[in-house]
Amino acid sequence: MTGSRNTSQLAFYRQWGLIILRIIIGWHLLYEGIIKLIDPGWSAESYLINTRGLLSGFFHAMASDPTILDVVNFLNVWGLILIGTGLFLGIFARTAVYAGILMLFFYYIAYPPFQGYNFGVPQEGHYLLFDKTFIELAALVILALFPCTLDIGVRSLLKKLKFRVRLPSRMKSRKPQLSAVETGDLQSRRDLLKHLAFLPFLGGFAWAFTSNKKYTGTDAFSGSTFTLDQKSLSELKGVMPMGNLVKGKPPVSRLILGQNILSGTAHARDLLYSRSLFRAYNTERKIIETYVLAEKAGINLFYLTPLLTRYRKIYGSNFQTWINVVPTKEDIYSQVDRAIDQGVDYILIQGAACDNRVREGDIDVVAKCINHIKRQGYPAGLGAHSVQVLIACDEAGIEPDFYYKTMHHDKYWSAIPRENRYYPLIWRNISEDHNEFHDNMWCLFPEKTIEYVQKTQKPVVGFKVLAGGAIHPKEGFQWAFDNGADFIEVGMFDFQIVENVNLAIQSFEKAKTRIRPWFG
Repeated sequence: MTGSRNTSQLAFYRQWGLIILRIIIGWHLLYEGIIKLIDPGWSAESYLINTRGLLSGFFHAMASDPTILDVVNFLNVWGLILIGTGLFLGIFARTAVYAGILMLFFYYIAYPPFQGYNFGVPQEGHYLLFDKTFIELAALVILALFPCTLDIGVRSLLKKLKFRVRLPSRMKSRKPQLSAVETGDLQSRRDLLKHLAFLPFLGGFAWAFTSNKKYTGTDAFSGSTFTLDQKSLSELKGVMPMGNLVKGKPPVSRLILGQNILSGTAHARDLLYSRSLFRAYNTERKIIETYVLAEKAGINLFYLTPLLTRYRKIYGSNFQTWINVVPTKEDIYSQVDRAIDQGVDYILIQGAACDNRVREGDIDVVAKCINHIKRQGYPAGLGAHSVQVLIACDEAGIEPDFYYKTMHHDKYWSAIPRENRYYPLIWRNISEDHNEFHDNMWCLFPEKTIEYVQKTQKPVVGFKVLAGGAIHPKEGFQWAFDNGADFIEVGMFDFQIVENVNLAIQSFEKAKTRIRPWFG
């Protein structure tokens, strides 16, 4: 008797486990479908084009035909919604589970987790043969083996409700009338709970969705909802040139992705709205798309941010990172130590910070910071806006691994008139006078910068090469490379990346015979 009771209890708990598993999978698929439905810009095109599996040609053909793509988009969205609903609520769940197996199978073969197939494709984590899609597919197969748990929910509850149609003898010729609903006897309290198991999950789903409504754009971190401009990538006209910023480190792209535009701190002279506009455009999703697009275009050095750290943990990308630090007389080392803890590859002293320390007479702070970075075994960069600062650091015996210097010409309308340029210029003192500094110039004496760079025997990264958007990239890139920059850092929106990469490739080729030898 006891053994029979234990067996019965085991079967009961097993059944509950399968019901909850079915509901959870339904929750996931339903949410994925709803998010795609409410995002007017969502399309499976990029997902299909990115595939590299055995049937990639089949998926690419789907993406290339607009009519077929529309059908695929429709089936994907409504397939997820209907399959998710069926599993969640227990409505035609047997049909839903087999349809779900088929859909997940296509997802799996589109991006099979085999070595080499998905190189460069954004993925959540690292997989070998079995990924999260396969695990969810296997779970549906298990559910299909226990059909008794599939229809426990709304459908089975409705079957318990008996709708009777009474036709009074005197009114047989009239249309039938529905009587009051009569409920059959539910076998037990446990039976009732099983039929209503979906209700708390349904309430939780509604609450979570409503609470998260302002964030319910397509999830940037999901492979099936990720949007990437593959058409733009097809316009690349060569391979990104590379160089070693520091000996012994992996090669770095000659074009480096800047951070100011992504963070909304870009320089824009007297355009007061520009920073808020940049922040509004560069949402978390858009920044992630920018990272992936830049990587695919050949850029592999990015400024380290919490979002980039999260992105790398999820996708396991192979790019490198750097970060700037601001040492002060009171605190020289803590930012360096924190950067190392965050897993950075290169550390440099911020240009404005170096300018200020030298101007304040605290050049020893710069020296101690550089030495501390190098003692920890990390490459140390020295940044500056003023060439006089780098000269002063050289004279003080400071030995960085590379320099990070503003490099742009002064042949643009908003440049400070030459007679009003002086050293030291305090960069944060923005004047209302057009003839003075008003967030408009960062390389005050281009000819002196060129003279210094030509003599240095270390790699030079040129930044602000477009003077905060005042110089066209074609002109700014060429000027920087021709005059000694080994690498250039440029802030870019996602729609500028491919064009800028092409210009960087062209500029580098034209500058190969420049006077200064290439370092790195």
